[in-house]
Amino acid sequence: MPKSEPFERHTDRYEDWFDTHQSAYRSEVEALERLLPQPGFGLEIGVGSARFAAPLGMQVGLDPAAEMLARARDRGVDVVRGVAESLPFGDGTFDTALMVTTICFVDDIARTLAEARRVLRPDGALVVGYIDRDSPVGRVYQEKQSENPFYRDAVFVSTDELVEAMKAAGFSAFEFVQTIYHWPGEIDDPEPIDSGYGEGSFVGIRATR
Repeated sequence: MPKSEPFERHTDRYEDWFDTHQSAYRSEVEALERLLPQPGFGLEIGVGSARFAAPLGMQVGLDPAAEMLARARDRGVDVVRGVAESLPFGDGTFDTALMVTTICFVDDIARTLAEARRVLRPDGALVVGYIDRDSPVGRVYQEKQSENPFYRDAVFVSTDELVEAMKAAGFSAFEFVQTIYHWPGEIDDPEPIDSGYGEGSFVGIRATR
């Protein structure tokens, strides 16, 4: 079952995080921008309120939470209600598929990645942004998981695990960016954005279909 209930009930709290942590949020957007110079016709899977889809140029967003989709629509994104494991789009529809802080909420990572690959055009790209399970922020999120309505049912993954799953789904030509080197609440200015992974808590991966 999709883990959407907290996002339906606590939409305002979700939105407030981005307003309160502007520098951390901007760092994540800018990191992903480096992987999306020309997104073309794009889909964000797990679009939420389109905090990433809108600035990154994704035209379509999918999410199981109706309250989130209403916010995404207000930000100019065409929205569809659905789940990552069963995308309601034809084969080869999109140039880019984006998932940001979504992979930890899906029920089936392998099926999610297979569906993302299916709806991409032959030279399309999948971009995934997430908090690395083995990073400083990832470890704190796991320690305090029971206290957070959003992350209570999340299953965090490491970068190495995710790369292996993406390879198994048929993706290749990996590129990595990383940012967020401090606790988000302590970040007053945008964080550095570097290639690779293993130091920053927020990691972005771009891979080709």
